[in-house]
Amino acid sequence: LANAFFKAGRFELALDLCDELLANEPQNADYEVLRAASLVKLGRYEEATRSYEQLLETRPDDAEILLRYSVALRIVGRSEDAIRASRQVLVQQPDNGEAYWNLANMKTFRFESAEVAAMRGALDNEGMAVGSRIYLLFALGKAMADAGQFDESFRFYFDGNELAKSLGRYNPEDNAALARRSLQVFTREFFEARTGGCAAPDPIFIVGLPRSGSTLLEQILANHSAIDATMELSEITAMVRSLDNPDRSGAASRYPGVVAELGAEELTRLGEEYLKRTRCFRGERRHFIDKAPHNFLHIGLIASILPNAKIIDARRNPLASGWSIYTQHFARGTNYTYDLQHIGLYYRDYLSLMDHWHAVLPGKILTVQYEDVVEDMERELRRILDYCALEFEPACLDFYKSKRAVATVSSEQVRQPIYSSALDHWKNYERHLGPLKAALRDTTS
Repeated sequence: LANAFFKAGRFELALDLCDELLANEPQNADYEVLRAASLVKLGRYEEATRSYEQLLETRPDDAEILLRYSVALRIVGRSEDAIRASRQVLVQQPDNGEAYWNLANMKTFRFESAEVAAMRGALDNEGMAVGSRIYLLFALGKAMADAGQFDESFRFYFDGNELAKSLGRYNPEDNAALARRSLQVFTREFFEARTGGCAAPDPIFIVGLPRSGSTLLEQILANHSAIDATMELSEITAMVRSLDNPDRSGAASRYPGVVAELGAEELTRLGEEYLKRTRCFRGERRHFIDKAPHNFLHIGLIASILPNAKIIDARRNPLASGWSIYTQHFARGTNYTYDLQHIGLYYRDYLSLMDHWHAVLPGKILTVQYEDVVEDMERELRRILDYCALEFEPACLDFYKSKRAVATVSSEQVRQPIYSSALDHWKNYERHLGPLKAALRDTTS
């Protein structure tokens, strides 16, 4: 049952049940592993690291626990400990691609020459699991980038992405069709006629494409006394799934058209349900951030159920963000990221939708350009806080001093003062970006 709660995204219930089970069987490692995973999902990373440490006392060489432990350590800012945990896995399993990727995914980490040689050698292992090989190829892409070997770096990234793409299915037309349906349903007349929705102003949504500066914005705003940071919450996506096909019968998509069928009371109920489901991720401050980037697809729903929520569109040079996306081996649900053309087409859909949201919800959304934040952070911060109707607080400028846990791949980067050196990193690969450029043609943002 605890596993069922976890798979359903009911992490609080999974945690409570694990605690009950462990009270009766305190030595049951499976319960403790699930408990630690639930703590991670709830954003309680310090507790999760302690749980993993307790497990490692009796299972010091368990590679799976060490890998999860290393990720939790990175999130809480214990970089050196995270490196040691991943390297401990490699002592036992020299071909473990995930351990190498855990190291590469710490963006400030640099591989030693012996580790690069070991990774190259591991590629010759024909019996390596496909998932491990994908991790290894992405790690080598990062290692070669750090060494300034950009053509070879691209080759590794390309091979890793092609292999990852072969395991899934992504049709750009599916996303384009969702965007078109949203344009048809969520008109200005739709919003003018809409009543209901939960009036609470608590949420601040940060949307956009991954690798576009959303973690930096969250880290800056999290230093404000009125704002809690959370993580990339999945509650809106879960709500969309429920509205789309609640009986999971495989029938044609009902979303977003189904939103037009909801009355004022139902819209209010959904807004209240969102706040209830996200309560466990936040503290006691007046506002909280939900920074799931792909929520840009669902701004029509968000504006209907939470009409007073703030929405910030984190935007970046599309070639910079597109290339950065391509170098990142994301979790499930992001199959568009494994193909440069697909990334470009996805960006076009994003831009089309954002233009539409601005047109039908004038003044509702604030666009923040990453490059502008790098150029003049205080100016952009004041603009954001004005939009959120909050007072300026100088502490936000010292975002990199925060000790809060950061669960995204930018966790090391946002623990440093702001820097501009990465703005043009994509130019090292420009000769390889033809498919991305072609897909982006005629876009202007």
